[in-house]
Amino acid sequence: MTPTFVLVHGSNGNSFAWAPLQRELALLGHRSLAVDLPGHGFAATFPAAYQAPQDPTALATVPSGMVGRTLADNVEHVAEILRRAKEHGPVIVLAHSRGGLTLTALGNTYPDLIDRMVYMSAWCCVDRTPGEYTALPEYASSALGEAAGVITADPAELGAIRMNWRTADPALLTAVKRSMLEEGTDDEFLTFLSTLQPDEALDTGGPEHRAQAETWGRIPRSYIRLVKDTSIPLALQDLFIEEADALTPDNQFDAHSLDAAHVEPLIRPERTAAILASLA
Repeated sequence: MTPTFVLVHGSNGNSFAWAPLQRELALLGHRSLAVDLPGHGFAATFPAAYQAPQDPTALATVPSGMVGRTLADNVEHVAEILRRAKEHGPVIVLAHSRGGLTLTALGNTYPDLIDRMVYMSAWCCVDRTPGEYTALPEYASSALGEAAGVITADPAELGAIRMNWRTADPALLTAVKRSMLEEGTDDEFLTFLSTLQPDEALDTGGPEHRAQAETWGRIPRSYIRLVKDTSIPLALQDLFIEEADALTPDNQFDAHSLDAAHVEPLIRPERTAAILASLA
């Protein structure tokens, strides 16, 4: 039977950014749907202070709809979508970036709802927490630290992570572009920024965000390595693969590589679609 591709976005993202990939999948004859995680998409918070002209003081304090949102909420939300998709055949779940946390937790909790997991430069925690991975040498070359100025409120006080993607600071925009799409055009970069929402949840989960051999480990899995990624460095992507393969040596990652930056497959999706078609 023809599988359904279920696409899970990353931090501050939504279903909208998957449209180019869905177009290419459709042209190759494949069915797909893009998920909005809880509090994302049309359920996102867009404070008036985020619009132009911006009010930085208000932007730092306006309550966020992401307060209290958890990884467990993501899992239950996507699981219900997977149940409906499974009525029509196999399901392949693709996660990008932070979406990998949700995919791993889904595999731990509902392995029978997923026929294949695909991580695209996505977090795949096995031996450590996300915070512990960021302290490793494999993460040291990440450009995200240079772009940290985009955080416009104290996460502990706000109860969520608020990013000002509409900043006019040229130095900060340069840093953000380097972390996402260094070799893309300015128009591509700014268009992509316009799809992002300002708020993201703080919660990255507890033990459920780490792969469990007895459930997650029995699902066939693929990893799409993004070689030019300056957000989640290639060395860290390879560490995720290495640790996962050691966890379940009889069910290892099927790895693919794209010469692409962190969000490039969302903008130029043809090669990604071809990989996914081969998995179907």
